[in-house]
Amino acid sequence: MTTQTAFRSALLDPGLATPGGVVNPGGAPATKRFDVYRNNVAVSLTEALQAAFPVIRKLVGEAFFQAMAGVYLRQHPPRSPLMMFYGAEMPAFLESFGPAQSLPYLPDMARLELAIRQAYHAADAAPLDPAALAALPEEALPHLRFAFAPAVHLVASDHPVHGIWAANMESGGTPERRPETALVTRPDFDPVVDALTPAQGRVMAGLLAGQPLGTALRAGGSDFDFGPLLTCLLHRTAITALTTEESPS
Repeated sequence: MTTQTAFRSALLDPGLATPGGVVNPGGAPATKRFDVYRNNVAVSLTEALQAAFPVIRKLVGEAFFQAMAGVYLRQHPPRSPLMMFYGAEMPAFLESFGPAQSLPYLPDMARLELAIRQAYHAADAAPLDPAALAALPEEALPHLRFAFAPAVHLVASDHPVHGIWAANMESGGTPERRPETALVTRPDFDPVVDALTPAQGRVMAGLLAGQPLGTALRAGGSDFDFGPLLTCLLHRTAITALTTEESPS
């Protein structure tokens, strides 16, 4: 009897024989039919990865991506029938995939492309009215906590992750060699990616973790200006609610 594990392994690995029990009406192994089915599955999974990681595909080239996808899908078969979520293990896969080590920014690019996809499929959320923030007394600001829309994601990198993404998806050009943090939001129907400085990224990470504003700002340094980051968050309708430490839970 062929187990599900053995069938799945043979389905994803062309080097394995047709599983026992997979036979033609006459009882002979259905090798040709299984090979066609196996090829169709591999093509479908590869197409799902191509749709999920268009920048990585562009960076490494079609032939490299096809070969890499073949390795990936054998190591990481789908866990869900929803192909729009396939590829979640790609960042960790790229960190250990030998042929990709000459492009050290690829794992972070995979994290960014996953964040964009997650933002696209995230639930809607009503944005904060900026007047609510303006109405707060100054003494309440250090205790302020922000709630964010489900579409908000943050990807910090030692590489110009936003610049590389934008060069391949939007503006072209050559990104500057510097660390960047990418902020992903969805103000309307499609996700938007903004570049944050490392200091802005550290403050934003604290706010996303639920830290009060006064605590999160310390990560930005003594001369950090919160204004540009706050303006971006309001413009992108990323904030959904405000509370203070004194507010009931």
